[in-house]
This record gives sequence, structure tokens and C-alpha cells, in this order.
Amino acid sequence: MSRLSFSFIRTLSLPALGLAVFLWGIAPASATEDTNAAKNQRQPVAQASVGSIEVDSLSSRDIPASEMGQVTSVSQLSDVKPTDWAFQALQSLVERYGCIAGYPDRTYRGNRAMTRYEFAAGLNACMDRVNELIAAATADLVKKEDLVTLQKLQEEFAAELATLRGRVDALEAKTATLEKQQFSTTTKLNGEVIFSLAGAYGAYDGGNLAFVNNTNAAVLFPPGTPVAALPSPTAGRDANITLNNRVRLNLNTSFTGKDLLITGLQAYNFGSGPSTAFPGFDNGASLAGTLGYGDVIFGNNSNVRLGYEPQFPTRNPQNLQPKGGNNSLELYKLLYIFPVADQLTAFVGTNAEVSDAFPSILPFAGEGQGALSRFATLPAAQRVSGGTSQTGLAAAAGVIWKISDALDFRALYGSVNANLPQNQGFPGTPLGSGIFNGSYVAAAQLTVKPTTNLDIGLNYAHSYHQINILGTGLSSSDIGAILFPANSLTDIANQGIKLDTLGVTAAYRLNPTITLAGSFSYIFSDLVDVNASTNFMSWLVGVHAKDIGQKGNSAGLIFGQPLARTAVGGLAVRPEDTKPYQLEGYFNYRVNDHVSITPGVFVIFNPEGFKDNPTAIVPVIRTTFTF
Repeated sequence: MSRLSFSFIRTLSLPALGLAVFLWGIAPASATEDTNAAKNQRQPVAQASVGSIEVDSLSSRDIPASEMGQVTSVSQLSDVKPTDWAFQALQSLVERYGCIAGYPDRTYRGNRAMTRYEFAAGLNACMDRVNELIAAATADLVKKEDLVTLQKLQEEFAAELATLRGRVDALEAKTATLEKQQFSTTTKLNGEVIFSLAGAYGAYDGGNLAFVNNTNAAVLFPPGTPVAALPSPTAGRDANITLNNRVRLNLNTSFTGKDLLITGLQAYNFGSGPSTAFPGFDNGASLAGTLGYGDVIFGNNSNVRLGYEPQFPTRNPQNLQPKGGNNSLELYKLLYIFPVADQLTAFVGTNAEVSDAFPSILPFAGEGQGALSRFATLPAAQRVSGGTSQTGLAAAAGVIWKISDALDFRALYGSVNANLPQNQGFPGTPLGSGIFNGSYVAAAQLTVKPTTNLDIGLNYAHSYHQINILGTGLSSSDIGAILFPANSLTDIANQGIKLDTLGVTAAYRLNPTITLAGSFSYIFSDLVDVNASTNFMSWLVGVHAKDIGQKGNSAGLIFGQPLARTAVGGLAVRPEDTKPYQLEGYFNYRVNDHVSITPGVFVIFNPEGFKDNPTAIVPVIRTTFTF
């Protein structure tokens, strides 16, 4: 500001001088400081998860704040005190002219700096108010010296006012154009595109009759068949380097400003299989199936899974019919979230996942920005019962109760066969039918934050499946989970199973950059009509670092045990002879706000729990675009 304008300001009466005090209250949208701060705090689109909506956004605490409101008394501004040097000026502007506004939290923030444009905008607003008072025959409220002062201010800031008027005219023109061209007044579009280069090495050697996998055709022979008459399980093959993609578009619609309807579309080119026992289920191939570590039916449930690879990419488990793959478009998410009370939010949808409702504690989570393997991104306790199929397999309804800043409780009921009216059993509708007649899951998560550096998630899920599966996609033992002596593989698969799943996850932030994290999942499973039970266990520990080299970069190092059988009871058998282990490392390089590149590798020792299986190595380069 020039010396002339400074000396001029000193001559103002207190009410006129108060103009400079109140100006920030009328133009917060132009505040570059607050705008930049908000921008820095904003999460990347992919972490808000285009594929899986970040569940913190479902809480009722995210209801937009109201605009700044007019105050009628200076006492309504909580941070203004009678001892402040400009108190009388503020009081005059409020009570004589009604020419001031506060922030939604009833603060004034008078110490904030402002630009000359903001000053000009505030001056113009006060002049308009003075004109209103004069027109309303209340000119006695305006002192002559104040009018003279305002006239001089108008002349002093004539150039700024003219510039501001031009900007407003240009903004109005742009707004009119946008209103004509906008897609919707209630809907916003965001998206995520993943390109993946991956290979897989360390193929299964073949010959192990105890390994129930996708190359073992001997499982189709009846019990008692002489070993010499059984076909020897064939060996897998190292996978060629593949280029895969997954594209997701989310339409986020709000009808009231407090609710959210999420409509998600996706396309991908991942395949499944091959399966020697069920060749009709093949559609392309998967890394796991090619290596020979896939499950016996679909050929892709395995320790060797990418984190962004759908659980059932080309076969609908509801009716075993072909679907998806080859970049065909599908609806993968349809979910409506709405507030019920001040701290209570509800959600319901026909295409949803557990991860839509339960916040992730692991810093490695995130299919587009986090870890590369399915094992490392989310614990088994959240994936059970098709909870993270990545195709919106389940219909679900539930609640989110934000008890306090340190305590959050969420619960849901989900059915993977809610759209089917008739239960035809296996193989017509292997999972059942209707909301309550067939497979279901009832799950809950309690998130506790005892300190600002520590997050703990406690999970419990009770499930019933009409067929003998776990629904996690984490292991070949996921299909035919409880093995027992039977006349055929169909007799094993076509068994109802009950699951009780426990999980605990924790993340401790050593500092703003480094986080230590771990998870533990344990599944108790029992067949309904056969005296057979099997327990499964999985765990991991790891370290996560962010802002390495530059802001936005991140890296992770994870070690743990993929899901595996750990104990059996009754007639159940455990064919595995050891435990599998996995080591994974990745580095997420943030090119800019919309592009990231993540090279990494994960290594599985004793794949699927057999010590003679060669070590599997999966190098990956993932590129993620968000918009």
C-alpha cells in the first residue's frame, strides 16, 4: 500500500477504520492461504478410493458447513474481545451498519492478512449497505464524516473496484457457460485407471496328489481308486509378462447435500483359470492358474494374487455363468449413504463390499496406490464371505456410528444372492437365493484411537455359505475349505459351512512419515451336515513410509503368512505340510496429483503350504491415473 493510502487510513474514524478489520469476513473464497491449506489436506482420488469408497466419507461428520452468516452483535464472535484494539470499530459496523459476517464456527479471525482486492470488495459491500440505509430513510445513522471517508476510499480504490468488476463479469460469463454444459447439478464424476505389467515365476513342479489345485485332475476320481490309476497332477508354467488394465468410473450424487448415492462402473481384462478339473470354467488365464497354484474350480484363488485383480473375474459365483473380462462394462457398485442422526449414518446397496463400510487401518491399503498383492492390502477378516470381491458381489445394509473422535463402530448384513428369487441349489444357484435364504455375512468393526498416533481395528464376522468356501480369494484352499473323505469333489464342494472370523489390525505412527502396522485374522469353520472343522490363520507386519524424496511418494515393506489351514477337527484333513510366507516391497512414485507409478515385487515361500513347491516371484509395475 502506498504512503499516501497509509497516511490516509490513519485519518479514518473508528467505524471507517473498521472496514479493514472486517473485510476478510466477507470474502473467504478468495483466501489463497485457506484454499491452499485445504488443497494440501485433500486426499488423492485413489485413496478416497474410486474403486472402494473411503468410508470416512460416509460418516455424518462430513456434512458440508453452512456459508458465513450475518451477526447482529459483536458478542456473537467468540474470538473478539472488548480489549481488542479494533473492538469499537467492529461493534459500530455490526450494530450501526449491519455490515459484517463471521465464519460458520462464530469466529472472526481478525489477524488474517488480506489483499487490496479483498479490501475493495469489502469497501464496496459497505457502500452498498450505506446506500440501503439512505434509501430507507435512515440516513441519520450515517455520519457525514463517514460518507466523506467512504467517498475518498472509493476514489482511492477505483482501479481495484474496476478490476474486480471485470473479474466478476468474466466469472458470471464462465458460470453461465458451465451451467449450459454441465453434466449434472447433483452428480460428480471421478475415476481411476490402472495399467499393470506383471510376470510370475516359480511354477509348480506337478506330481503332488495331496495338493488340491487347478492342475490336479485326480480329484475327480472316486475314493479308493488305485494310485497307479490316477492321473498325475501336471506341472504349471512360468507366466509371460502380461499387460492388464482396470478402469473405474464413479458417479457420486447428492440430493440433499448430506446424502450420497454412489454408482460405479468398471471394465477390466483379467482372466481366470486354467482348471484341469473344470476346463469349462476357463476364460483366458490368471497368473496363479498359469503357475499351477490356483484353486481346483476357478483356477485363480491363490496366494499369488494381485491386489486389484477381481476375485471372480470371468465367472459369476451366484449361478456359475460366464461374466466380465475382456473389458466388458459392468456395474460394480450401487450404494446409498444417508444421515440418520447427528452421529449416525446408514447405508444400503445392491452392489457393495465390506471395505465400503469398514475403514482400513493398514497404511498399505489401496488398490491403486498401496501394496501390490491381495494379501497385503486388506486382512482376511475383511475379505471373508466375498466381502472384497471387487465386483460388488453382495447386497448390503448397515450403520456407521461415530461414538466419538476416538471410537467408531460399524456393522452390516450382506447377502451375495439377494437378487435371486429361487434357491435351486448346486450348481444352479450354489450360494442360495433371496436376502435370508442362502449365503450371508453379518460383520462389525470397532475402530479405536487411544492416542493420536495409534489406530486399532477389531473385527468380527459370522457367515453362512451354502457351499464349502471361505470367499476370501487369498488361497487355493479357499475353495473346498474343509476337506474330508467323500465320494466325489462335488460332495465336498456342496456342503454348507459356518464361519466365525476374528481380526485385529493396528497402525502406530512413529512420526508423520513412518508407520508400523500389522494384522491378525483367524477363521473358525465348521460344516453343517458333516462332523468336520478347519481353522485358518493369516498375519502380517510391515513398515510404511510416505513423502520419500518428494511429497506424495510412499513405500512399504511387508512380511507375513498368507491364509492357510492351521488346525482340523472331526473328519477334516489338512494335506499341507508347512506354512506359506510372503515378503513384499513396493515404491509408489507420485508423478503428479493424478499419475503415480508403483514398481514392486512379492515373493511367496512354500506357496499354498507345501514345502516342495518352488518359491513364487511376482514382479509388478503398476501405473495409476486418477481424475
